[in-house]
This record gives sequence, C-alpha cells and structure tokens, in this order.
Amino acid sequence: MRQLAAAVRRDAGFEANLRRWKEAAGRLQAEEATLRAGGGAKAAERHSAQGKMLVRDRLAALLDPGAPFVELGTWAGWGMYEEWGGAPSAGCVTGVGTVSGRTCVVVANDATVKAGAWFPITCKKILRAQEIALENRLPLVYLVDSSGVFLPLQDEIFPDKEHFGRVFYNNARLSAEGIYQIAAIMGPCVAGGAYLPIMSDEALIVEGTGSIFLAGPHLVKAAIGEQIETEALGGAEVQSDISMVVDDRFPDDAACLAAVRARIGQLAAPRLAPFDRVEPAEPAVDPDEIAGAMPADRTRPYETYALLAHLLDRSEFEEYKATSGRSLVCGTGRIAGWAVGIVANQRAVVARRRGLGPHDKEMQIGGVIYADGADKGARFVELCNQKGIPLLFLQDVTGFMVGSRAEREGIIKDGAKMVNVVANSTVPKITVVVGNSYGAGNYAMAGKAYGPRFIFAWPSASIAVMGGEQAAQTLLSIQLKNRGNDVSEDEKRARLAATRARYEATADPRYAAARLWVDGILDPARTRETVAACIAACAHQGEIPRARWGVLQT
Repeated sequence: MRQLAAAVRRDAGFEANLRRWKEAAGRLQAEEATLRAGGGAKAAERHSAQGKMLVRDRLAALLDPGAPFVELGTWAGWGMYEEWGGAPSAGCVTGVGTVSGRTCVVVANDATVKAGAWFPITCKKILRAQEIALENRLPLVYLVDSSGVFLPLQDEIFPDKEHFGRVFYNNARLSAEGIYQIAAIMGPCVAGGAYLPIMSDEALIVEGTGSIFLAGPHLVKAAIGEQIETEALGGAEVQSDISMVVDDRFPDDAACLAAVRARIGQLAAPRLAPFDRVEPAEPAVDPDEIAGAMPADRTRPYETYALLAHLLDRSEFEEYKATSGRSLVCGTGRIAGWAVGIVANQRAVVARRRGLGPHDKEMQIGGVIYADGADKGARFVELCNQKGIPLLFLQDVTGFMVGSRAEREGIIKDGAKMVNVVANSTVPKITVVVGNSYGAGNYAMAGKAYGPRFIFAWPSASIAVMGGEQAAQTLLSIQLKNRGNDVSEDEKRARLAATRARYEATADPRYAAARLWVDGILDPARTRETVAACIAACAHQGEIPRARWGVLQT
C-alpha cells in the first residue's frame, strides 16, 4: 500500500491553483443559484399565491433532514431556448436523496418555469433520472406540477424513441422490474403527461391545486363542445372518489408529502450489492484542497497521485502495474470506506515506454494513452469486475497516441481492447472529468456513451473531439487546401481565432452540462463526498451481473 501524501507539494503554484479554482467554483455556484431560482421572483409569487409550495420547499419537506442530496442536471437547458425566454434547469429538479431512510431518485417539476412545461431537454433529463433508478434499482418519487409539452417545440419532443413517450415506457419497465414508483399530483397533470403518475405504482393528489385529465377544459370545448371547469373535469375529488384513477387525496402539499414519506418508509429493505466497505477514514491531506493539484493551464503537467491523495482514505493507494503502462494510473483504494478501483490519466510522469532502445529519449506523458497503458487499463477493468469492485475514472485525456511508432505498436488494437472492456464492465462506473476529455480517450475512460452510472465535470473540464488549437489548425488546413497562397496571414489569423473561440465555447463544461453530457459540474472540494454518495446509491443494484467480453484483439 502506497502512501500518497508526499505527492502533494504545498508550494506557491499549489496555492495559486487553489485560489483560481475556488474562484471558478464560486462563480459557477452563483450561476447555479440563479438556475435554482427557476422562473424568478414574480413567478414564485404567483405560484405561492395558489397555495402551493415552491419546488425546493417540496423537496426539503420530502427528503430526510441533513442527508446528502446529489442534485443532477442543474445546468440542463443552460443557454438554450433563449427565444422562448429560457428553461432554467429544464423546468424540473432531479437527484438522488434519502426519503424515510431509503435512497430514492426524485423528479420534481418546477411550475415557475413555463408552468412546468416539458422542453426537449426536460424529457432528456427525466429519462436520465429514470435510467439511474433502473440501473441502480432505486425507488422513484415524482412530484408532478406540469402543463405538459411545450407546444412550440412539440416536434422535438413527441414521436421519437428518446422523446416523451419513452418516459411512460420506462414507467412500465420500472414497475415490471419491481422498482417502486410513487407520484404526487401537486398541480396540473395534462394529456400524455397524465400517464406518468397513473403508470406509477401509487398516485396521490392535492385538493384544490392538483388535477389530472387527458384534455383540459379548453381542448374539451374545442373537441366536443363541452364547457367545464378544471375541478369538475379532473380535480382531486373526481379522480379519487369517482373515477378512482388516483389512490388518495390530501388537503395540501405538506400532507401529501408526509404521505409519500410514510409510504416510502414502508418499503422492504433493499438487498445491497456486496461491495466491500470498512470504517471510513479521512485522507491524510485536506480533501477540500484537491483543486490545488490542478494547474490553471490545462496544458501544464501535474502529478495525478496528488489528486488521489486528496480523495482516498488515509491517502493510501495499492497501485496496479506501477512500473509499466504509465500513461494510466490504475489501482485500488477506499473512499469513505468503500473499496474502489481507480483508472486515471497520468499528466506528469516522465517514463520510458516499453520497447524503447537504450539511446532513445525519455518521453513526458501529457494525458495521452499509449498502447501499453491501454492494455494495462483493460486488464485492470477486467480484474475489478472479477473482484466486484466499483470503478472511478478520473479523466484528463487528450486521446490515444498517434504516429508511425504508435501504429506499429498496435495502438488501435490495444485502444479497442480497452474500449471493449469498459463497454462491457458490469460493476458500477463513476466518471469525473477533471481536465481534458478528447477523442476516443473520452470513450476509453468511460465517457457518457459508455454507461457510467454517474458522470460529473470539474470547472477545469474541457469535452470535445480534440483541443481547440488543434481543431482550429485542422479546420483551417481543410478550408484553405485549394486556395494556396491566395490567403493573407491576417485572414489566416482571423479564421484561426474565430474557429478557436467557437470550438472552445462548445468545450466549456457548462455547454456539456446543459446538454446532459455530464450530470453536473462539481466543486472539486465536493468530489469525495459525491463519489461516496454515488457508490452508496449504486450498491442498491443488488446482485452484480457477471461481465462478458466479446472478441478482443490480443
């Protein structure tokens, strides 16, 4: 077992990095506060005037006091739908928290944002919450208060596989899998959206504010000429006492939420996966200062072991194949007592690669995965599956090594092997993008397409097919291929600058979080507690399926 505390150097650079990233995290937290305010003060006043609790007050009443709540998708919709006035947090709140001692996934509409209407990103966010519930076998609580599909964008949300109807498909699958779902109808519940609570295992409704119907009063009048008010059409008394569509009705939000807590508290205790856990211990260095190990300039080298020192219990790490394949750092340690396998990109070590002759120069590794590192990473992921150990990927990867030497060493073969193994891994994968996340390196290091149970980004993250400078140079070369000397140096510089700026804007972690490529942007100081909460949620999956591998080129 290696003690990593010595890898942390508290020099002037460390202090500067720490200040830099604390300031960046503070700016992001201020932006998040605006997103959490939903539709703003006036919309909140109108909502409260109806006798309804605001969405975050509902969550406070639902969740166990003091228990962690891992909010997911806070940035969903950021910078999108501006022509419609925006959709802060996609008009809903989702996350993993504790209700009456049970770990649950929560989906709650925010009716201060366009009356809780579903934008395309809202649908994607709710589908992501259902995916987390299904993979980890977590009960699901829906707090419904929505006017339905945002009609101007109906063509982007209605008919496709990952659109609106998939939510109800997932309702059915979750129920069939024995994963409990309960819905509280706390506002309008209209049209197709009415299926979400009624396809849940239990549905409750709030008197006076909750309503549910396939067509609201205006559409009923237009369709069949009947004139009827909301309460008489599908209010709490109609849908619980007469139609029996809803199971029970309650006088207000607080009473309804108390009933949800009581019913969650009656659930049978889950069978947890046998992931090993011992008594937690704090790292030997302050976990709140982990950002000090990350340079402000993503191109600068740093010591990956310093990151691990701030994350792991007692800063202890059992490294796997420490003297070979050094473009990846692999090994086991513990986070809050949980055994965890670490796969991290190395950004600093200067090491000889396998096969270099005695006169060859040593090479500095800068987030590139070499063939021997990919081979090592694939083998380590296989081993963690064999041992039943969850995996944590720390991404700061610029891709796989290129060039004639890399091709002769079989980089495609070894890279494909790692990608295959990561794709077929059945132990939970949790990914944190701490720096660059470029090209096929994103895939091999369990990017979003490779099924991590949870994936987060630091403020220092950059997610793209390649770096902005490389992309700008490549695109310029293609654009100017047939123009030869006709292009002035000034025009070249202007094109480069414009392309670089456009490319880097899309690599911003907020851009990724807005589109749910990541579940959220983490303050680095909260990484350890968030990863621990995610592993605890993953343990609810019960039995660990045996991993199977396809054909691997060896």
